[in-house]
Amino acid sequence: MRPLDGITVVSLEQAVAAPYATRQLADLGARVIKIERPGGGDFARRYDESVLGQSSYFVWLNRSKQSLTLDVKQPAGQGILHELLAEADVFVHNLGPGAAARLRVDATPLRERYPRLVHCTISGYGSTGPWAHRKAYDLLVQCETGLVSLTGTPGDMAKVGISVADIAAGMYAYSGVLTGLLQRASTGAGTAIEVSLFEALAEWMGSPAYYTRYGERQPDRVGAQHATIAPYGPYPTGDGDTVVLVVQNEREWEALCRLLLDDPDTAHDPRFATNSARVANRAALNELISHRFRALDTKAALALLAKAGVASGRVNSVQEFLDHPVLAERDRWRTVGSPGGDIEALLPPASIDGVEAAMSPVPAVGEHTDPILRALGRTDADIAELRATNAV
Repeated sequence: MRPLDGITVVSLEQAVAAPYATRQLADLGARVIKIERPGGGDFARRYDESVLGQSSYFVWLNRSKQSLTLDVKQPAGQGILHELLAEADVFVHNLGPGAAARLRVDATPLRERYPRLVHCTISGYGSTGPWAHRKAYDLLVQCETGLVSLTGTPGDMAKVGISVADIAAGMYAYSGVLTGLLQRASTGAGTAIEVSLFEALAEWMGSPAYYTRYGERQPDRVGAQHATIAPYGPYPTGDGDTVVLVVQNEREWEALCRLLLDDPDTAHDPRFATNSARVANRAALNELISHRFRALDTKAALALLAKAGVASGRVNSVQEFLDHPVLAERDRWRTVGSPGGDIEALLPPASIDGVEAAMSPVPAVGEHTDPILRALGRTDADIAELRATNAV
């Protein structure tokens, strides 16, 4: 048994945020029926062709789901959708602004019709308010929340290299749905959940938001260093590698000075005696540490940092991450089927004692349309007629 065995999720989803939420529900055993457009399906299928001819985004986000192609704008498609919703526990959508209301699948009409349904809307800026009508994509939200103003170097801002706004929204939608199911178990009634990309990432902006509001200026852009803690970042070693170190408190700072810098008095230099002072004198501090690192190879630098009790690591490439010993030795990889062939996939990060994640194949477009329709009582002739009108 998996925790969500017996739970059915119907999702009108595309791109990243909603698929990420529902994939995590599928990992826990939920039956996730992914509704896609007849023909091409979810447009994220065509973002790239890097994974055996398939999109890297799509194979990451859509394992363990059933794909049903359905034109929900047609009356026949609407009828099939409502047959599914009548038996569903959860409905998730990340339709564009106004689309859910036009299709009458927004929270109010669906919850009136299906009172036990947990209804989850993922929007860009919220379904109400002055920006409800705006489309939102990850880069736009990174910019609007101020995140991009924090990332990069002093001379050039940069976006985060992954779809962090979509992922944040997907995470809150996932936890929101679980909360809704838990509440329903107590009350017997469903609920409506809404998560916006903007408000999800706004939550993640908490530390720089407080720092800016009460510190009178926002944190500086400092590349791979920490904006408000020092030393905290990468330093090149003498053999051309890059080591990252993280000092979190004065005890670690004193140990770093004594063992790595071989100069205990540096810990009490007024320029470096507190974290705020070290941040203010970052350039001088970095030169001091970099000078020492240039005289050490990577192995020696890491050994000294370990002796000092200072957390450290290396700046890995993506390939080095894929080959990371932690993933291998903790048995985190599984083989998952896909239309293009078997692929490797990481287990979900939350390991639950006695529960193995579903890790079932990535579906082809409409792969499960016929069996789903037959389970709803449609005959082969019915299905052929639906296909002839492009309803499925």
